[in-house]
Amino acid sequence: MKRIRSITVRKIHQLSPNMKRITFASKDFYDFPENESGGYIKFLFNKKASEKNESLARPYTIRNFRKNKLELDVDFSFHSGDKGYATKWACEANVGDKIKISGPGSKQLINNNSNWFFFIGDMTALPAIGSYLEQLHNDSKGYVVVEIASVDDKVNLKKPKQIKIKWIVKSNNKNIDNFLNAVREVKWFDKKPYIWVACEFTKMKFLRDYFQKEKKICKNEMYISSYWKSGLVEEEHKIIKKEDSLVWNG
Repeated sequence: MKRIRSITVRKIHQLSPNMKRITFASKDFYDFPENESGGYIKFLFNKKASEKNESLARPYTIRNFRKNKLELDVDFSFHSGDKGYATKWACEANVGDKIKISGPGSKQLINNNSNWFFFIGDMTALPAIGSYLEQLHNDSKGYVVVEIASVDDKVNLKKPKQIKIKWIVKSNNKNIDNFLNAVREVKWFDKKPYIWVACEFTKMKFLRDYFQKEKKICKNEMYISSYWKSGLVEEEHKIIKKEDSLVWNG
């Protein structure tokens, strides 16, 4: 069982209209492992008496950890408003608020020696993408395609000079998906890249098929995951995600 830690909100910084960075502090961080940026922790929420679900853990990416200050940064996106336990809590959070977390969980490693890189995600994936970009070699090349809620949700990302970023504002037209089209329009370098994808479930499946069937990318040359599914709470999303994974890996 992952260790449970009690943490306190130390600072709150609005990164963009729909992205907030919350800095947490705790003496319980004394044994928190370093170099976990891009990994994840789970926020633990108290269940309401009227609800049946026992698990109210919500995974979030570790953006930064400063051992010398016992501080942890987590970025919260409000890509679908303030629905859900974590987003609602983060939306209303104040300095001094307390909450419990578990973790860290296992960190997804990328192949830093790949010929080039292709990172794709929506605002829920921005913290992880930002972390991985900071870990790449300075001479790394590739692309990042990020779907954001508004043009003002572009954030500064530290990255190698040869990594190009495309910011795609989410389309309200259900018949046209600018995000998926932007991925397909990227001009590939020679040789195969390392692919990293995290976004909404339906779009994840589309991109997985695209990379596997059209671009002939093997499973071990990419990481692809859904971080959420439109219309579902996390517990429901976990069920369909598990079922989908069994089929894909079967």
